[in-house]
Amino acid sequence: MNERTVKSTPLYKGKIISVRRDDVLLSNGHCAVREVVTNTGGAAVVAVTEGNVVLVRQFRYPYGQELYEIPAGKIEAGEDGAHAARRELLEETGYACTEIKPFGCIYPTPAYVDEIIWLYVAQGLTKSHAKPDEDELIDAHVVPLAQAAAMIEDGTIKDAKTIAGILKYLWFVKGDGND
Repeated sequence: MNERTVKSTPLYKGKIISVRRDDVLLSNGHCAVREVVTNTGGAAVVAVTEGNVVLVRQFRYPYGQELYEIPAGKIEAGEDGAHAARRELLEETGYACTEIKPFGCIYPTPAYVDEIIWLYVAQGLTKSHAKPDEDELIDAHVVPLAQAAAMIEDGTIKDAKTIAGILKYLWFVKGDGND
């Protein structure tokens, strides 16, 4: 299965996203339209210390509510993902780390967004002062991993990257998924 772009029309270019309309030819010979949101991707951090994970709580305008999330942010053009992960961890939570390891990636909305969120595990945390961007109002919380898992189960945590990152950590790194 494959789709070949026949025509691409830019519709919008913003600070964080761009939108385009693509006319595509399907491998079965039919034509289709694809509307695609593009961006440079993001880095998200499962920051763990002594059986706890660092979460941030912030208001998310599209949903009109506060969400619990792992620290994350945009990877700037040409920026290394691990650098972005360290930067976002410090900015949003005030935690620096001595160790950061790549932890795979997720495609959060593959039907119409080309975003890739790169996951990282951060350890060796030391606390200093958070330095969020001017337009970010963020509260950092250190939560036991078991409580974070319960927050996923009861629907308190709804954010896809956070669910994926924490459950992947619990299953593959900590080994709690093998019971």
